Amino acid sequence: MWRYVLRRLVQAVVVLWAAYTVTFLVLDLLPGDPVSTLAGAGADSQGIDPAQIARLKHQYGFDQPVLVRYFHYLTKALRGDFGVSVSTNRPVSSVMLDALPPTLALTGLGLAIGIAFGGAIALLATYTNQRWLRQALLSLPSLGVSVPGFWVGLMLVQLFSFRIRLFPAFGNDGLRGLILPAVTLAVLPGAMIAQILAKSLLTALAEPYAQTAQAKGAGRARVHLRHALRNAVLPALTITGVLTGQLMANAVVIETVFSRNGLGRITAAAVTAQDIPVVQGVVVFGAFVFITVNLVIDLVYPLLDPRIAVGSGGRGPSRRRSGTVDTPAGGGALTTPAVEPAAGSAL
Repeated sequence: MWRYVLRRLVQAVVVLWAAYTVTFLVLDLLPGDPVSTLAGAGADSQGIDPAQIARLKHQYGFDQPVLVRYFHYLTKALRGDFGVSVSTNRPVSSVMLDALPPTLALTGLGLAIGIAFGGAIALLATYTNQRWLRQALLSLPSLGVSVPGFWVGLMLVQLFSFRIRLFPAFGNDGLRGLILPAVTLAVLPGAMIAQILAKSLLTALAEPYAQTAQAKGAGRARVHLRHALRNAVLPALTITGVLTGQLMANAVVIETVFSRNGLGRITAAAVTAQDIPVVQGVVVFGAFVFITVNLVIDLVYPLLDPRIAVGSGGRGPSRRRSGTVDTPAGGGALTTPAVEPAAGSAL
């Protein structure tokens, strides 16, 4: 168990370093530099002395070779210091802390709405006996995945803000101002969760243990929720971890559409201004959130399904199947016994 956690932590450090390095190199390949971008197309037209621009470049290190700047910034980042924003002349940590609460509220509510609606659609579609209702519900996830998020946001603003006047169209106006952006952000994760969970539920309901439970007198609702759902939720849980990073990326578009303050807007502004320290800080934070959520999900797997265990060989979650045992390549034994869902024992 601990070897697996340690292995994942090492992988997390490598991913964070890769995200930081790729971001730095991509921004460095862009023409110009933040100081020249802020000065405008021409220094004379802005009334800025070229010597002053040269001093600013030296102050921020943009007159140094790329490798020197990279290792200088990387050394500071290892100490948790991402430098000073070129645009605002404020510490990057302060800029991010000011913008973090609105973004966390938006992504958290969006993920909660997506899980609730996606799970409800999947459960209802696989439980109902009405063929037309099942087909209609199962077609909604495909529609949700194919519709662009910004278009959904604009339609919601047109309907609920300009016509019904129920929610504000723009700004950070408390909970009312959070509803439309969160619903817009929830469309994609809700659709993907519904699609995967519905397919997993249909597969689980066709397994022998579900049929055995029905033969012993368990009701449809009990078989659906008690036996099938527990096994079917694992793929949906996996995609939820992946979608966490997707939500952080989509927040850039959503916050722009709804003119909300947050990490998305400061990221868009920093990319436009080539504000390298701010962009790197946001990218590393997003990678850290993504890695942490997926690590937690991996550790939750054995709690949901006793057949899944973390191998002592350090290769992560493994599964024992009836009749056979999957062992890690390192030869370590699995830590839980081989069991099948006890459909009859819980009746």
